[in-house]
Amino acid sequence: MRKQPRIVAIGGGTGLSTMLRGLKLFTTNITAVVTVADDGGGSGILREDLGILPPGDIRNCILALANTEPTMEQLLQYRFTEGMLKGQSFGNLFLAAMIGISNSFEEAVKRMSEVLAVSGKVLPVTVEDVRLIAELENGTIIKGESKIPEIQQKENSRIKRIYLEPSPAAPFEEVLVDILNAEAIVLGPGSLYTSVIPNLLVDGICDAIETSKAIKIYVCNIMTQPGETLGYTATDHIKALFDHGLKSLDYVIVNKGDIPEEYRQRYIRDLSEPVKYDKEEIEKMGIKVVEEDLVAVKQEYIRHDEQKLAEIIVDLIS
Repeated sequence: MRKQPRIVAIGGGTGLSTMLRGLKLFTTNITAVVTVADDGGGSGILREDLGILPPGDIRNCILALANTEPTMEQLLQYRFTEGMLKGQSFGNLFLAAMIGISNSFEEAVKRMSEVLAVSGKVLPVTVEDVRLIAELENGTIIKGESKIPEIQQKENSRIKRIYLEPSPAAPFEEVLVDILNAEAIVLGPGSLYTSVIPNLLVDGICDAIETSKAIKIYVCNIMTQPGETLGYTATDHIKALFDHGLKSLDYVIVNKGDIPEEYRQRYIRDLSEPVKYDKEEIEKMGIKVVEEDLVAVKQEYIRHDEQKLAEIIVDLIS
């Protein structure tokens, strides 16, 4: 049987959970490292109300790696449509209840993972209560992850940098251990400034990535994101990672497939377009470019083809 590679996947949001669904077909040695800066939606409400770390991205990654019945997944992704719980997902409440009967947030995540027979593990990048702050090029300061896209669009000014408060934020020690022991470290896909980079801002994470003998891979987004990366090329995405502490990359995976026209037009109306890339420009940075048609349409959204993406990553390791 082919050896199962040790992979650390770093990010948050839908992008990370999509990739994890593909990777679990090839290995159970997966550690998903997830940002905990989310303060919007159901996660934000539970964060404020119960004083817990936001459960949403953690929940999505646990479900992506879970080996459970379709009905159970449907149940955990169910969002209430009426009453005081309107908009809240059952999975978030499940994790909140698990926190209530556990000694810590990280113990609750492990216990939920055990209940759902997860392949690999899901870890918060830090267990500190951090807020994400963005500074725009025009000097505007935006406090709170959920407010960044909205205010950035209103100000029509690029994001200059993002940072955490309080800072420095201590890393969850198990994350550092797994990064150092990994064969591959994969950043993205996902929202550049609100899902991927927040992990790099936690103390010691970038140093551990650099020290690790793992190959370092960045999965570039297929589409730009209004409020974060409007007009960004793949090179702009990579430069933003380096500007926020990442020291090196071995590979960047980019999409060379066409977007179906009806979806392309719809995304353009929403101020989003395919991410362009210049292979020579990226290779001058010492990064190898892997080009593939990775386009999949899931629930009316453009996503990465999870199986193709996982196959590329596993091939790069071997």
